Formats: sequence, structure tokens, C-alpha cells
Amino acid sequence: MKINPKRAAFAIVLILALGMAVLAVPAAAASVKIGISLPSITLQRWAQDGSIMKTAFINAGYTVDLEYADSDISAGGDVVNQINQIKNMIANDCNVLIIAAVDGTSLTDVLADAKAKNIPVIAYGRLIMNTDAVSYYVTFDNTKVGILQGQYIVDRLNLADSSVTGPFNIEFFTGDPGDSSINFFYGGAMSILQPYLDSGKLKCLSGQTDINVVATLNWDFAYSQARMEDLISAENYGPGKTKLDAVMCSNDSTAQGVTTALVSAGYTKDNFPIITGQDCDIVSVKNMLAGLQSMSVFKDTRTLADQTVTMAEAIINQKTVPINDTTTYNNGTIYVRSYLCDPIVCTVDNYINVLIDSGYYLKSDFDSTPYQLGDVNGDGRIDTSDARMVLQFIVGKTTLQNEAVTAADVNRDGKIDTVDARLILQLIVHKITSF
Repeated sequence: MKINPKRAAFAIVLILALGMAVLAVPAAAASVKIGISLPSITLQRWAQDGSIMKTAFINAGYTVDLEYADSDISAGGDVVNQINQIKNMIANDCNVLIIAAVDGTSLTDVLADAKAKNIPVIAYGRLIMNTDAVSYYVTFDNTKVGILQGQYIVDRLNLADSSVTGPFNIEFFTGDPGDSSINFFYGGAMSILQPYLDSGKLKCLSGQTDINVVATLNWDFAYSQARMEDLISAENYGPGKTKLDAVMCSNDSTAQGVTTALVSAGYTKDNFPIITGQDCDIVSVKNMLAGLQSMSVFKDTRTLADQTVTMAEAIINQKTVPINDTTTYNNGTIYVRSYLCDPIVCTVDNYINVLIDSGYYLKSDFDSTPYQLGDVNGDGRIDTSDARMVLQFIVGKTTLQNEAVTAADVNRDGKIDTVDARLILQLIVHKITSF
């Protein structure tokens, strides 16, 4: 068979052109796998982050494996479960891993496996410690979070005014000791507040200021509630008793525990101490509107998710990864290249602009409507955090206010027990359609 030289040349050019076109297809179109491992679906912060991030990655054309480390409905997440989930992501050849660690010190070995397979790792929100396998860290400026909280207390108490002598009584709560972020949250706050403690304008009557003492296991509101109850008893805090002027809480879940304890001790919106927070959880925003929390530092997780997508795409497409910090976050092995997003203060004065006009929440999310059955924490939805609250109430780890008691008794038998928790879980997994 004779081969036409012109047709042959054209065929070669066409093949080369098609080959070039195939090579030029964006990585996102090639079903790139993104593995996302987050601590806990029972905390609004992580459930919301996961949903926003997964949607952002899917919209960008990626396949997403999103896992939460909760092994049951207990708080905080499970270290072993997270390690196993990450192992599966590595075995399934995820192209990029995004990890918010349950315990930032526990992932050294499993991430060595990721490094051996050349899988880049982005630490999300929480720094992963003691490994050189972390490629990047994306977070909000955690030191600034603490600074904003500390400065808010300074401004509210007018501590910078030399004519104000105090003393003002303050107590401290930060987060989980396994979360390296608390060093930045608490460190930022104390960089502002410590001078006033030293001068005597602020007094911590309990003497509990060491970060290891004021840490809150798993960021659990029941833990912070119990500790605040102990402080109230030990220091005789209360209306008409020893005045408590402020409680520096590093996030909203710890603030909610403190608020519950203070309400039980007789505090009302008219004499409530200054309470700080972080994350703008729906429950905490409602507390702000009710005068039971003063502020929360807002971290728009859409910004964090978008930045994470941008960084992952740059990694996959071998482009320059955007970072804006190389010297702050040392994980014990390396300084991790980081991108820090800006947090802002949210109060009753600006929450409409910050949270509603921005589209982050709907105004109806904060309506003071009666709790529906199963919505034990009053956040407008029924999820595992509600079942968890029921179980914690049963074993005496938390108390419930009147509306929450009504919401928890889902089978309407006049008592709250494991049957109610089981029914909530069945509704969540669609085994039943209503109570």
C-alpha cells in the first residue's frame, strides 16, 4: 500500500496536536482526588468548613473524599480514626491531602507515608506538628484572633485609661491541649492582657492563667461549663457576691459552656460579664443578641475554603503556591509555609453587615423562635450535636434550659433518656422521617 506523504505528514501533525491538547487539559478535569480529614462533625465550625470546602472543590472539578474523625457522637473526634482515614486516603492515591488534625502531634508516622508517595499535605486551620511532610498551612491569623479578643476586653473595661484603676476580675478559658492553635490564640490574648494583670488592673482570683490549666479538652462546652461552675463556687462569683467582670474564652463552644454556668448562677443580660468567643456559631450569635455573650471573632470559612482550593490547584498544576508567611509557624521540625487570612470582630453592632449582608447566614437563622423537637442546642437544625447534648444531659455532664428540655424530649414521654438520643440519630440518617 502506498502512503501519501502529504497525508502522512498531516496525520503526524494532527497526532502531535491532539497530544498537546491532551497534555494541556487542566488537572482538575482529570478526576484529581482531594482528601479532606476534619476533626468533628458535631461542632458547627468543622461541619460548616467541610461542607463549604467540599462544594468549592467539586465546583472546581475535583473528586473529594471528605471524612470526619468522630468515631461516635462523643465530642472532639478520635485520633486513631483520623489516622486510619488518612491511611485510606493515601492508599487510594489522593493527589492532595487537607488535614485539620484532632491532635497535631499524632500524625508524624502516617504523614511519612504521604511523603513517601509524594502527596502534598495542607494543614488546615490547625498546625500539624513534628513532621517535614507538611507542605503548607492555611489558616486565619490565629495570633490576631487572640489579640482581637484581648483588645476587646481592654476597650470594654477602658483599661488603657490611666484614671481607671480597677481592679477587674477575669478568668480564662482556651481550647484543646492537642490543638497547637491554642498557643497562638491564647498567646495573642495574653500579649494584650498580661500587662494589666502585672499592674493589678486585672485580677484572676483563681490564679489559673497557665495555658495547660485553662485548656479545655476537645473544646467541649460541657468541660468549660463544669470548670466555670467550679470557679463560681470556689471564688464565690455571682450577682450580689464577688463581681466577675470578664471571661476570656478562645472560642464559642467554650464560651457557651461558660454562659450556661453563669446563667445557672443567676446572671442575666443586665449584669453579665464580658464574654469573648470565636467562630460566630449560631448559638453564640443568639447569645450575643440576648446579652449573654459580648463578641465573637468571625472567620469566614468561605475565604479559607477558597484559599485552600487556590493553593491545591497551584500544587496540582505545578504553579507558584500563594503564601504570605514563612517565619511564624514552626512545627518543631520546619517552618511551615503559610497563608494567613484576616479575622474580624463581630458584635451586636455589626453582625447584620458581617454575617447576614455577606450571605454567610440568613436573618432567619437568628430568629427567636421556639426550639423544634430534636433541635436541642437551638441552632435551627437537627444533627449529631443535639444527640450528643442529650447523652451528656443524661449522664450529668451538662444542664439544659427550659426550651432545650422540651426539644430533647422527642418522644414526648415526659423524660429525657437514651430513647430520645436514638430517635434523633435515626432522623439524621433517615431511618425515620419525623418524631
